[in-house]
Amino acid sequence: MLHNIPTHVIAGPLGAGKTSLIQHLMAQKPAHERWAVLVNEFGQIGLDAALMSSADDQIAIAEVAGGCVCCVNGAPFQIGLSRLLRKAKPDRLFIEPSGLGHPARILQQLSVTPWLGVLALQPCVMVLDTEALAQGKPLPQSQREALEMAGLLVMNKSNSVEKEQREQIASCLPKCPLLWTEQGYIPLNTLPVATISDIHAVDNSLIYKDFNSIGSIFSGPETPIIVFSQQPEGWSAGWKWHPSRQFDLQALNRWLEGLNWLRAKLVVHGSAGWMSSNSLKNRLEPWKNAEWRKDSRIELIFDAPQDLNALTEGLQQCLSH
Repeated sequence: MLHNIPTHVIAGPLGAGKTSLIQHLMAQKPAHERWAVLVNEFGQIGLDAALMSSADDQIAIAEVAGGCVCCVNGAPFQIGLSRLLRKAKPDRLFIEPSGLGHPARILQQLSVTPWLGVLALQPCVMVLDTEALAQGKPLPQSQREALEMAGLLVMNKSNSVEKEQREQIASCLPKCPLLWTEQGYIPLNTLPVATISDIHAVDNSLIYKDFNSIGSIFSGPETPIIVFSQQPEGWSAGWKWHPSRQFDLQALNRWLEGLNWLRAKLVVHGSAGWMSSNSLKNRLEPWKNAEWRKDSRIELIFDAPQDLNALTEGLQQCLSH
């Protein structure tokens, strides 16, 4: 029976470093524990699980693609989380909402049926971009609402921020433990822990037991799977390419530099192997080696709709011929 699984919601705005933080925590996982990670994605293509892919078979990663995971009473979330829990039977669960989501609602809704007693919800971890706060950039309203519910504020990208600015930023935040860090690194033992005083009866019959897998199948190696989504927070487009197709990374870099995107996530098969990149606001991050091998995935988020055909044609020009 699934019962009182310690559950950590890792929240924060777009690009603050949530995924990096979870990856650092995964590297610290005790060998005897089984972990599960559920990632919400703003786009439809499903890319964060590929970015997080690990050689550790004791870590199960799943994703709920396409918008805001705050609708946790909806079927996609119920099904995704239920399948993950039943498959992994984890000792610990991490949930990463989209940076465009509403973490306060997630925390409230995970505390009631059908998750009450199944999940032992821990105080929220909020990851903040210290550089952005030092520049006076405001937090989105949905993220500000969650600040008061945080048990730990991770002040990421803080190395370039002077002590005086740090103190000024801290004075504007709720009284809560703060960790100043870089690259999203925090020690595992700094995760906040709830004091559990109530034991709740668990009705596992409320958890989805079966469902049809939703997915797409390649019609052939030459034809990508393409999806796009328009939501109030932005417009996203995503592509999946057959794993046999290889990309020219230099050509990809030039293509990305010519676009005005908010977020670019890529896991691709290049000539030198499988590589990934997770970049924010037209600032390309270096390519890293990736464990993912199933297919090449590319997702872009823009603040306004784009010409999908033109984007696809440009992307096709980046393939190695």
